[in-house]
Amino acid sequence: MSVSAPSSHTDIKTTGWIARLPAGLRAYALLARLDRPIGTWLLFLPGVWGILLPRDVAVAERVRLIILFGIGSLVMRAAGCVVNDMWDRDIDRQVARTAGRPLASGALSMRQATLFLLLLLLIGLAVLVQLNGLSCLLGVSSLVLVALYPLAKRFTWWPQLVMGFTFGFGAPMGYAAAAGSLSWAQVALYGATILWQLGFDTIYGFQDMEDDARIGVKSTSRLWASQARGFIGACYGGMVVLLVLAGGLAGVGLLFWPALLLPVVLLARQAAGVNPADPAMCLSQFRFSREIGLAVALALALGLIAV
Repeated sequence: MSVSAPSSHTDIKTTGWIARLPAGLRAYALLARLDRPIGTWLLFLPGVWGILLPRDVAVAERVRLIILFGIGSLVMRAAGCVVNDMWDRDIDRQVARTAGRPLASGALSMRQATLFLLLLLLIGLAVLVQLNGLSCLLGVSSLVLVALYPLAKRFTWWPQLVMGFTFGFGAPMGYAAAAGSLSWAQVALYGATILWQLGFDTIYGFQDMEDDARIGVKSTSRLWASQARGFIGACYGGMVVLLVLAGGLAGVGLLFWPALLLPVVLLARQAAGVNPADPAMCLSQFRFSREIGLAVALALALGLIAV
């Protein structure tokens, strides 16, 4: 049976600083998604939230942890992309947005990708051992989610929810690294992170619906396309409720509450403007999630100020 050609939409960037890399490194940079740092930000920010939530942590220690989580987010996001592309190389060849990825296009072999993955995991391990024992345990356990996430789209309509558990794992890790323990406040924060990621990754997936339907890939984007604004609004509304609960349980300072209004407004605006039929707008909204995450981090930072 012949397969119709995919559309021409893609978000791979081979221009800019990527184009100035030596030819031998360019494919590795694209495999690690270094051309698109938004994924690193969206992995990093939940960790920052977790670091900022607990009280009675020295400023210098929070700064040290944020730096470590920044490095760790960069290499582990890259590792996750390698794993994803190793699983999905055959699917990626049939989707316009992903057909140019190094494994799908043949620019890199599976052996090269495996060696690159091992290097990234070694760097990640070097970062992980700088954290306390509980954080190390959580970090190692998160690798199960990283490995299984690419399979979710084959077996469930909810791969974006699995992605939320995976990318949002920085929230409990950050909290554990800062506080040395877990708490119900951390549980609420993790829940908020999962719903946030479910929402914005569904928006991201709207770009691929035509190709996904053609090749049989499942997603919440396809499942909820006809009720997109309501679904995204429900995700973001649940996120806000859980952020309020997390702040209350953690005993955040008074400045947290008015500062939380900024991300609430940004989330509401994004949910109201969702349009599954406009891939370029969906990509723009997905990228704007970084600003929303930074606004939540700002609210949590202000909540540390005693007034």
